[in-house]
Amino acid sequence: MRTLLRPTAMFGLLSVLTGCVSAGGEQAAPASACGSRIAVLGPLSGDSADLGGNVRDGARLAFDQYRAEHPDCPVELIEFDSQGDPKQAPALAQQIVDDARIIGVVGPGFSGEAEAALPILDQGGVATITTSATRTELSERGWSTFHRLVGNDAAQGRAAGQYIDQALGGTAVFVVDDGGAYGQGLADQVAARLGAKVVQRATVAAGATDFSAVVGQIRSADADVVFYGGYYAEAGRLRRQLRAADVPATFVAGDGAKADGFLREAGDDAETAVVITCPCLPPERAGAEFPQRYRERFGVEPGTNSAESYDAATVFLAGIQAGHGGRAAMAAFVDDYDEPGVTTRIAWTGTGELVASSVVVWAFRVQQGRFVAERSIPTS
Repeated sequence: MRTLLRPTAMFGLLSVLTGCVSAGGEQAAPASACGSRIAVLGPLSGDSADLGGNVRDGARLAFDQYRAEHPDCPVELIEFDSQGDPKQAPALAQQIVDDARIIGVVGPGFSGEAEAALPILDQGGVATITTSATRTELSERGWSTFHRLVGNDAAQGRAAGQYIDQALGGTAVFVVDDGGAYGQGLADQVAARLGAKVVQRATVAAGATDFSAVVGQIRSADADVVFYGGYYAEAGRLRRQLRAADVPATFVAGDGAKADGFLREAGDDAETAVVITCPCLPPERAGAEFPQRYRERFGVEPGTNSAESYDAATVFLAGIQAGHGGRAAMAAFVDDYDEPGVTTRIAWTGTGELVASSVVVWAFRVQQGRFVAERSIPTS
């Protein structure tokens, strides 16, 4: 019988799991699993490093705690920096596959890089748990090693559309996206939920700095809500330029904008009529003293997906502690995992999606330079 993490043991980090008992009384993983590596694959530098850093640091916390309690079973967390670029992802995925000691991946971080990396990782038999790549179609490609620890864009899109419709009372919604796998996919879901209330759509290039053309279109459409599908840098610039043009529409964006970079780019305009949705738990609500532990380790509050990444790393560490040092054994362990984490109950469907009861979407406002949870939103 598998023995897995329990919530009361989450920060004892696996000290009660099945294994051999060490001389100090603690149970240790079978030697065959010791020396294993888990990779983090995502944007650790560049324009999207805020989001990638959150994921890396959540995993680091889990590994630091594991090592402290299991010094006789070394494990490594190896970082692969994609800079959020799908063009870099295949080579990094191949490096992961070529290292036989890597038996799992926390990531990929973004949907575009996930589409590029996952075929290689799946062929190599490497189990993956992404905490931030939300494109719905990722779970529909037949990849046997794919798992997602947040809701997908279909769930977030329905929730965001419902919030715009019911909480904001939007009647003329202008939908903008960056044309990418994540941004366009999420925008499509929001538009589908809102139907005829979408008065116009536009696409802006990732990396754009001048949004005057689309700002003019939004003004001409007399939109009362603008939804943006894309990442935080462009979202912040668009918000700032809408306010500079005295466009009064409420600004709504998805989880790709929930990062400090949005606050830097938008400035004071981030706190006026802005809503950010995220299929993630507000990190301050994570269980087992996670927020306090994170602050003690890194000196800052946990960010978007930090707690989910901690949970993802903990699943892999539980597999190592149970003695699964090979890729096939780890993939099977992750498939069968069904335990509470610090964010939600962690259990997957046959396609690697979280079970429906574990999916949550929240709306956030910005107050005094922080993202503050406003309310959870139904996903149906």
